[in-house]
Amino acid sequence: MDARRIITKLRDRAEPTQAELSWFARGLASGAVTDAQAGAFAMAACLNGLSEDARVALTLAMRDSGDVLAWDLPGAVIDKHSTGGIGDCTSLLLAPMLAAVGTYVPMISGRGLGHTGGTLDKLEAIPGVVTDVDEARFRRITKDVGCAIVSAASDMAPADKRLYAVRDVTGTVESVDLITASILSKKLAAGLGALILDVKTGSGAFMVALEDSRALAQSLVKTANGAGCKTAALITAMDQPLAPAAGNALEVAVVMDALTAPKNARLVEVTLALGAELLVLAGVESDAETAAGKLSKTLTSGKAAEIFDQMIAELGGPKGFSEDWQRRLPEANVIRDIAAPEAGVVTALDGRGIGMGVVHMGGGRLKGGERIDPSVGYSEIVALGAEVAKGQPLARLHAASERAAQAAEKAFLGAVTVGDAASPSPLIVEKVG
Repeated sequence: MDARRIITKLRDRAEPTQAELSWFARGLASGAVTDAQAGAFAMAACLNGLSEDARVALTLAMRDSGDVLAWDLPGAVIDKHSTGGIGDCTSLLLAPMLAAVGTYVPMISGRGLGHTGGTLDKLEAIPGVVTDVDEARFRRITKDVGCAIVSAASDMAPADKRLYAVRDVTGTVESVDLITASILSKKLAAGLGALILDVKTGSGAFMVALEDSRALAQSLVKTANGAGCKTAALITAMDQPLAPAAGNALEVAVVMDALTAPKNARLVEVTLALGAELLVLAGVESDAETAAGKLSKTLTSGKAAEIFDQMIAELGGPKGFSEDWQRRLPEANVIRDIAAPEAGVVTALDGRGIGMGVVHMGGGRLKGGERIDPSVGYSEIVALGAEVAKGQPLARLHAASERAAQAAEKAFLGAVTVGDAASPSPLIVEKVG
């Protein structure tokens, strides 16, 4: 076998065999497949697609390119994954909530991809936090704390680590097949008993149209269940940022507000819905309403914040972070409001435009390996349907320099439409599985 023949097959719309996909995944992991070949494979898969059987075969091949974990813990081993959006920091909130009700959450997460932020980048906005940990430490934190949010170890789904980085810089992020294989190879390698998926739809999602989001949700659910992991998905709205912020440290601040002074905000609503479905899926609770009630109590009691603090300390961050997080998060050099150029109702928020505004400020990556500035982004973002007067703040801008601030303000204003009326989508669009 060789990479060229497999790439040529995909290019010509012929189906690679399971053996060929397994060989290619091993080549990604070992380095026998070059970055150029990985990029060509990704582009061919993106343009021509894979069959359901090939998608399962690629997912399992990428999973089996490294270690697959097994757990012996006194509770359900479960996890959640989002397909990515703007202001989507549910993972940071949900993991400690789930741990607080007695489950275990070994959450292997990713970095920023395209216009969306990454859970690991957000977590590492907290000074001292390092998410690259070895398997032994990952296991210890999960057992002792109840949750651990980390990057995939080099020996876990290493084929995905290679392909993930290549997709980010080759315009192949949106492929349903590659997204499915990428997400599930890591999740299945973590040895989960149940998984809930948050599939975004709308202007800030990778899959903007509902039919595309539905196709991705169905692909993920079918593939994961076929591999033996109980899985369901919620399709949730991303026609505006989920949290009123976009940027790593700024989203951590929203999470800390939710953990320490919970409100009935969009972020909390989606987090509770995902957590409730997951607890039912895993057989921990019999119905979603009871599950949501128990999860909500972890916020009001402070138990989720306590567990979050423990996880942060175990990852190298400051002890008691929730007690003085305001002074510990990094701040940008330039902070100012973005004023509405006219009066009216906010009728549209282009999530992709807002996300790319953060990326170009240095809060994301335009090419693989770039360092990011965790302090930059937008906070206090106005909600869809809000009435604004001329000159009223639409958001607060956080930039490294005045020059960057000017470009970021222009990008944000270009992403906001002010008109006569707006009809925001319901947060939970539908369930799959």
